[in-house]
Amino acid sequence: MRIVIGLALTVAAFALAGRRLWWLYRVGRTGQPAPERTAAVRQHPGRDAEVQATEVIGQRKLLQWTVPGVAHALTFWGFIVLLLTILEAYGDLFSRTFAIPWIGHWAFTGFIEDLFAAGVLGGIIAFAVIRLRTDPKRLGRDSRFSGSHTGAAWLVLAGIFLVVATLLLYRGAQINTGVFPYAHGAFASQIVGHWLAPLGTGVNSVLETVFVLAQLAVVLGFLVFVTYSKHLHIMLAPLNVLFSRRPNGLGALQPMRSGGRVLDFEEADPDTDVFGRGKIEDFTWKGLLDMATCTECGRCQSQCPAWATGKPLSPKMLILDLRDHALAKAPWLLAASDEEREKLPGHIKKEAERPLVGDAAANGVIDPDVLWSCTNCGACVQECPVDIEHVDHISDLRRHQVLIESAFPVEAAGMLKNLENKGDPWGMGEARRAEWITELDFEVPVVDGPIGDDVEYLFWVGCAGALEDRAKKTTKAIATLLHTAGVSFAVLGPAETCTGDPARRIGNEFVYQMLAQQNIETLNEAAPKTIVASCPHCFNAIANEYPQLGGNYQVVHHTQLLAKLVEQGKLTPVGPVAEKITYHDPCFLGRHNKVFSPPREIMEQVPGVQAQEMHRCKDRGFCCGAGGARMWMEE
Repeated sequence: MRIVIGLALTVAAFALAGRRLWWLYRVGRTGQPAPERTAAVRQHPGRDAEVQATEVIGQRKLLQWTVPGVAHALTFWGFIVLLLTILEAYGDLFSRTFAIPWIGHWAFTGFIEDLFAAGVLGGIIAFAVIRLRTDPKRLGRDSRFSGSHTGAAWLVLAGIFLVVATLLLYRGAQINTGVFPYAHGAFASQIVGHWLAPLGTGVNSVLETVFVLAQLAVVLGFLVFVTYSKHLHIMLAPLNVLFSRRPNGLGALQPMRSGGRVLDFEEADPDTDVFGRGKIEDFTWKGLLDMATCTECGRCQSQCPAWATGKPLSPKMLILDLRDHALAKAPWLLAASDEEREKLPGHIKKEAERPLVGDAAANGVIDPDVLWSCTNCGACVQECPVDIEHVDHISDLRRHQVLIESAFPVEAAGMLKNLENKGDPWGMGEARRAEWITELDFEVPVVDGPIGDDVEYLFWVGCAGALEDRAKKTTKAIATLLHTAGVSFAVLGPAETCTGDPARRIGNEFVYQMLAQQNIETLNEAAPKTIVASCPHCFNAIANEYPQLGGNYQVVHHTQLLAKLVEQGKLTPVGPVAEKITYHDPCFLGRHNKVFSPPREIMEQVPGVQAQEMHRCKDRGFCCGAGGARMWMEE
C-alpha cells in the first residue's frame, strides 16, 4: 500500500509541477530572442562553470550579507545533502532495509545527513527571526520585505521545517524498528528515536510508514508549491546566473536590439522593429527569466538610493510588477490567433491592453515616476543574488519612452537639445572648451590630428571639467599635477564633445550614438596611447561603451594615474594636511568599474590625513543622485 500511495503522490506532483513549468517555458518563449546570451555560454564554458561553482554552489553574493547569507547557505547546502535522504525514503517504499549502495551504511553518511538537517533547521530559525525583526507591517518601507509576498515566505519556511521534521521522525521510528541503515553517526535521528522509543515497536512501525509517506508528501507538495511561488528561483537561479552578463550587469548598457540583432538606426523601421521595451513581449526571454527568478529578498531595495530618499522606485517591485503583468497577460501571449484572443475572459484582454509605462489614470504597469527615479547607480545589480539586470531593463523602458513615445521629464529636453546642437549639456559650445587652459601658467598642447609618439596621455576633460566652474578647478589641478610629474599629455580642446552618457542613460540612444561616433572618429584620428579621464561617466563610456561602436582604447582614471605617479616617486606631497577626510566612491568609478584603491592610496601618502570611511563606501557607496541623467531632472 505504501508503494502505491508513494508513487501516486509522485506521479501527481510531477504532473502538476511539469505542467506549470511547461507553461512557464512557453511564456518565456514569447520574449524576444537573445542569441548573444547562448553564444556567450558556448564561448566561455570554463568561465560559466566557475560562476556556477562560486555563485550558485558557493553562494558568494548571498554571503555578502553575513547572517542571512549563512542561513541561506546552510539551507541550500542542506537540501543538496538531503537529496540522499529523499532517495532513501523512496528506497524504503520498496524495502524497509534499503540502503544507498556503497555509502548507505557508513556512519559518516548518517552523520552528514543529520548535520545538514540540523543546519537547515538553524537556517530557517534565523530566517524567521530576520523576518520578525524586519516585518514590513511594523517598519513600512524601511523593511527590505516591503512589497514582498511575506505570506508565501512564511509558508515556505513552514514547508522546509516539515521536510526536516518528517525526515527525523521517520528515521527515529526506523531506529526503533531495527531497520535504520546507520548504526552510528546519525545523532539527530537517534535523539528523536529516543523520544519515540517508549511507544513500542508496533507503534514505531506504523509511525515509520506514516512519516516516510508524510516526508514524500511534504517534499512533493513543496515541489509543486515552488513552481507557483517566488521560490521558483530554486530551479531558475542557476539558469539566470548561467545566462547573465559577465563579469556582471554593470559598466556598459547593452546595445539596443530587435529580433536578436543590434539595431541599426539607419535601417531600423519603427513599424516592425522593437525600440526599447514598449510591451512585455518586447523583453527578451532573458528579461522574462529575470522576472521569474526574483526571490523578493529586497536586497536591491535596501540599497537603492531612490528608495532610501523616499522616491517611488523599488528595483524589486519594478521587477515584480513586470512579472505579475507577464503572467497575467500570458494567456493572450500564448493564444494562437486573434480569434482565440477574442474568446479570452475580459480581465485578460484588459490586462493585455495596459500600457507598460503609464500613471494610475492610464492603468500603467510601471508609473513614469518610478522609471525616471533611477540613477543607474547599479546598487541593485551589485546586491542581487540571482544576477537580475535591473539597470538594463530600466534603460530599455526609458528608450521606448524617449524614442517612440517622446515621453520624458520636460526639464531634460533642454539638455538633449544642447547635446544634439552644441555637444554639451549646457549649450555653451566647443569654443569655450579650452578656456581653462589659459588660466594655467604652463602650456597644454591641444591635439589637431595625430597625437604624436612623444605624448603619453590624452587627457579627456569632459563637459563639466571644461565648462563648469567648480569642476574646472579639478581639471586644472590634475593638469598641474601631471605637469609637475613630468608627464607628457595633451587635450582635444574644441574637438572634444560630450561622450553621450546623459543621452544614453536617459534613453536617447540616437543622440548618444551620434555623439559617440563623432568622438570615436576624433579619437581614431588622434590615436592616443592611453586616455586619462576624470569624470567617472566619461571614463565608463569610453572604456566600456565605445567598444560597442568600434572604439577600443586604453583608458585609465586620473586617480589611477596619480597613484602610479606617487608610487614611482614622481609626485610627493609638499605639506601635511591635518584633517579628517573621507572619500566618496562615485558609482561609475567604484561599483561599475571596481576602482576603489587608487584614491585611498593617494590619501594615505599625505601626511596628517586621517582617512575616515563612510558607513556606505566602496561597492556599497551611496549614490550622489546625478547618474542616469538625474542631474538634468527635478529632484
